[in-house]
Amino acid sequence: MKTVSKVSRREFVQASVLAGGGLLLGTRIGRAARVLPAAEFVPNPFIRISPDGAVTIIAQNPEIGQGVKTMLPMIIADELDVDWKDVRIEQAPLDSTKFTQQSAGGSTATPNHWMRMRRVGAAGRAMLVAAAAQTWGVPAAECETASGVVHHKASGRSLKYGELLDKAATMTAPALDQVPLKDPKQFKIIGRPHPGVDNHAIVTGGPLYGIDMTLPGMLHAVFEKCPVFGGTVQGANLDAIRSQPGVKQAFVVEPGQGNALNGLLGGVAILADTWWAARSAREKLQVTWNEGPTAAQSSTGFAKQAAELAKAPPQRSLRKDGDPDAALAGAAKVVKAEYFYPFLAHASLEPMNCTAHFKEGKLEIWAPTQSPAGGRGLVARTLGVAEADITVHITRSGGGFGRRLNNDYMVEAAAIAKQAGVPVKLLWTREDDIRHDFYRPAGFHYLTGGVDGAGKLVAWRNHFVSFGEGERFAQAAGLGATEFPQRFIPNYALDASVMPLGVPTGFLRAPTSNGVAFVIQSFIDELAHAAGKDPIQFRLELLAAGPQGDGLNADRMRGVLELVAEKSGWAARKKERGKGMGVAFHYSHRGHFAEVVQVSVSRRGQLTIEKVWVAGDIGSEVINPSNAENQVQGSVLDGIAEALAQEITIERGRTVQGNFDDFPLLRIAQAVPVEVHFRKPDFPPTGLGEPALPPVIPALCSAIFEATGKRIRSLPIGKQDLSWS
Repeated sequence: MKTVSKVSRREFVQASVLAGGGLLLGTRIGRAARVLPAAEFVPNPFIRISPDGAVTIIAQNPEIGQGVKTMLPMIIADELDVDWKDVRIEQAPLDSTKFTQQSAGGSTATPNHWMRMRRVGAAGRAMLVAAAAQTWGVPAAECETASGVVHHKASGRSLKYGELLDKAATMTAPALDQVPLKDPKQFKIIGRPHPGVDNHAIVTGGPLYGIDMTLPGMLHAVFEKCPVFGGTVQGANLDAIRSQPGVKQAFVVEPGQGNALNGLLGGVAILADTWWAARSAREKLQVTWNEGPTAAQSSTGFAKQAAELAKAPPQRSLRKDGDPDAALAGAAKVVKAEYFYPFLAHASLEPMNCTAHFKEGKLEIWAPTQSPAGGRGLVARTLGVAEADITVHITRSGGGFGRRLNNDYMVEAAAIAKQAGVPVKLLWTREDDIRHDFYRPAGFHYLTGGVDGAGKLVAWRNHFVSFGEGERFAQAAGLGATEFPQRFIPNYALDASVMPLGVPTGFLRAPTSNGVAFVIQSFIDELAHAAGKDPIQFRLELLAAGPQGDGLNADRMRGVLELVAEKSGWAARKKERGKGMGVAFHYSHRGHFAEVVQVSVSRRGQLTIEKVWVAGDIGSEVINPSNAENQVQGSVLDGIAEALAQEITIERGRTVQGNFDDFPLLRIAQAVPVEVHFRKPDFPPTGLGEPALPPVIPALCSAIFEATGKRIRSLPIGKQDLSWS
């Protein structure tokens, strides 16, 4: 009888090598390009053209689900003037000598690389045109390109790019800041929908992610850290663990210098033949911990401290315009409210993982990281290995949302591999992932606003209570002095007080905005209600006298607000108990977005989100409409999940939640229709991974108010009683 072994995706890694001659084109950002024959070309390769006409474009930035691996090559390909079907994409490893800004985060890929990638493609096209013109003895200005072919219409001659490689390799590359670019009306790839280049591999289980990585002789590792943040190992039953089935090594990993929460924390590593064997042995692990001072902190304690700070004078002023106190004293109506949003985990579907091999003083690392250069630097500093001796391969990430900007899992894998002396793949459990995150910080806002007799917003004061020490906020816990509605209200004050925190915090998708938009837009709704005005009309009046410069542009925001009102049928909506529509807008990561949410709420408080309308302005070009719609819809659903049920609570210095049963993601049955529309004013295109998320949370809460008469001032919504009579 023949036995058939099934090989899973996670047991298989496919390596592809593109070989053969061709032309390699590249650029050092900020310098003139240099082009040499393919075997000799060194600086920053982005384009490789084969004799058969196939074009390989290098994707320099980490792909975390935001579509950058498809989008940036689309820009190059369009300016190069080749057909998308002839393009192949390769993911670049970390290479600081060839690439700049090789990271993912802040929706920066488009604004940082839009013109650069256009110039890279245009420079390649110019060199090929020059090669053809020299071959024919005609002026380059008489030549045109289309679909990877140079044409000389006057003589009817044409040459394919693949036929020009040798000649083009001798051409001098044009200076990138002088290369002629296409008129956007000539774009053939940009602005048209294209599926993600990895889609087929994703749905067929191709090995793309860090979790898929395997190496010969590799051991699988788990890492037990103190449940209290910053705690250290005092002792462990290592001999008992080493005797467990499949276990090869077990040892204590000492914390990195300073024991910083964003670096290498101390713990116990268990290495085994399989991950399951390592995990099973971990269940028998007994560790004595020195928990440290954070064990005295809790969510209940934070709330109590915040309430006490709110009653005291603010520790400092972040901004003051006009005379808020006098304006409030003279206001026709004054509204006061307290708002709260909780700590949140990132909960990306692929848990943190990293594969590392330390050999002969050098490290090779395979990591799903948003910040590969930052991770390399952290590893180098912690382990005393020169950065030049560390090679980082960037794998696709199964979600990032800001979590993978911190590279703790990367330095853990490197430290374990160095101590173990063999290749190691570290894979966190879901509980590790949620209980050892860098959380979106909680925030407490104590607001007072006033409207005059005409219903105009004349005063705003916010005492923001957050985390930090002295005049420094904890990471991602701050609020900027330019945050809306600053500049739009004549009498405005933003004050702050902070309390110490031993819980690690970090940047979650649309950082700061994901919590602040809920507070600001919800309170604007309260003020509109006090003024007796329609929520959209109140906002339009607020924007009417606003600035047009950098940051929130009043004209652009009015445009998306009017567009979403039109598309949602806001003016014609019927008001009835149990039914509601809410609206909100927010400027985040260079994007202007306005959103309307429609809900129904039963008398018993059962909430149904029926539909969401989105209007966005990210500039003159939506580079890949297919991915753009996907990003907006994903952002909206992500925001809804956060609003409905997500909360991280701290007890005795440790995270209570541990898996999707108590930190739930949105289920398919809860996914609602999201209708997306874009305005395209004449501004440079910007990013899209984050700005569509913030408005949906306050819009949802305002829709609930219209349906039930109940204000949501504390998240998650699932903890509130929505019943009405």
